[in-house]
Amino acid sequence: MNNVPDGVAAAPPPLGLLEFIRRARHNLLDLFPPAIFAQDMPQTQFLFLRSFLVNKPDYIEHVLLTNQQNYVKSHFVLRLLGPVLGQGLLTSEGALWRRQRRIAAPALQPRRLAGSIEIMAECAHALVERWKTYEGSFDICPEMMSVTLDVIARTMFSADISAHSARIGKLMDAVIFGMRPSALDLLGLPEWLPRPMPRAVKAAVAEFHALVAGIIAARRADGIDRGDLLSILMNARDPDTGEAMTDRQLRDEVMTVFLAGHETTANALGFAWWLLAENPAVEARLHEELDRVLQGRPPRTADLASLPYTRMVLDEALRLYPPAHIISRMAVKEDRIGGVRVPAGATITISPYVTQRNPVLWLDPERFDPERFAPGQTSERHRFAYLPFGAGQRICLGMPFAIAEGQIILSAIAQSFSIRLEPGFKVEPVGLITLRAKNGIRVTLTPRRAAEK
Repeated sequence: MNNVPDGVAAAPPPLGLLEFIRRARHNLLDLFPPAIFAQDMPQTQFLFLRSFLVNKPDYIEHVLLTNQQNYVKSHFVLRLLGPVLGQGLLTSEGALWRRQRRIAAPALQPRRLAGSIEIMAECAHALVERWKTYEGSFDICPEMMSVTLDVIARTMFSADISAHSARIGKLMDAVIFGMRPSALDLLGLPEWLPRPMPRAVKAAVAEFHALVAGIIAARRADGIDRGDLLSILMNARDPDTGEAMTDRQLRDEVMTVFLAGHETTANALGFAWWLLAENPAVEARLHEELDRVLQGRPPRTADLASLPYTRMVLDEALRLYPPAHIISRMAVKEDRIGGVRVPAGATITISPYVTQRNPVLWLDPERFDPERFAPGQTSERHRFAYLPFGAGQRICLGMPFAIAEGQIILSAIAQSFSIRLEPGFKVEPVGLITLRAKNGIRVTLTPRRAAEK
């Protein structure tokens, strides 16, 4: 059923209760029919859940910045991510979030990127060398998971955890594909009703937590300050109490880094390769830039500014397939957005996937066109029309790291190979905790002569 107040457009076509639950649990993208992409603020209500999809940049700015103190993480998100991430940066609120962000910020500042970029290039080079032995088609998604895991392990934890790579990949798959929104949450039913976690997911989360606890225990045992994120977190002290972070808090932040700094970047790269495979003219221009600037050598920090088209390709891939495709908030107090009453307790959904395909904001929005991000093109665009890393005070702290990592990995691989989708293979994006390719992305490789010079 729909209950739509004046001034708020209903999402066409209206969904029945059971169909709404089915779509929300299996693929959140199915909740967004094409007609909704141009609407400013459609609203739906099922039983006790009133939900607004905020899709106009001015309104998004109101929620994420201007009146952000009135919009906290929704129960929907906390129940999905809380069992995995605990009270990490993605899920915490208020004073705890501000404290943890202050502690983590020094490890992710742009000035620290130079050392990390060298490691990124080394990890990408190792991947390229391994691919030289590949024959036939393969799924590029776990390959991107592997290389981004290597990067995170070495830059954030000063450790080679390649021995755990396959295990971490399986655990991440179990969590991402297994954690589905509860029907009770989708209907806004009382908090005291139990929401049991699937047994397989519970086991995967427990195993993941044990793995991370082992990393923390080993670091505590050797007592060496390596200057990485984990050392910074372990050495940090609360300015008011002088207390250090507990092992539980450390675990939550490490888990957050794995999800936000590994899973999402890998997904973005997987979709970027698919888009390049389907658009050979864009790929050719990318190759021309890489060959001209790098001339076959590994990319370095100083090269990033000289690879604008590489960055444009990455930005456009993030527009079409933002890994963090849903931002969910709950109104603490009654508010008005665009003149429309938003009651306390209402769920506010912001979808970068929807907004970044809004035909009011983007010409021919389904087309892969890196030129949208050419110099001069972005200055006239509302700053809240493009938000693959979120926006406002809670914009992703690791955004500069992720962008640099994406450029380095794209550069290293595209220098060496032309990538094509396996004939007949269909890529199916699926909106879960993150935006993934449901059945992977199977590709074939063609070595490039430019890489042999």
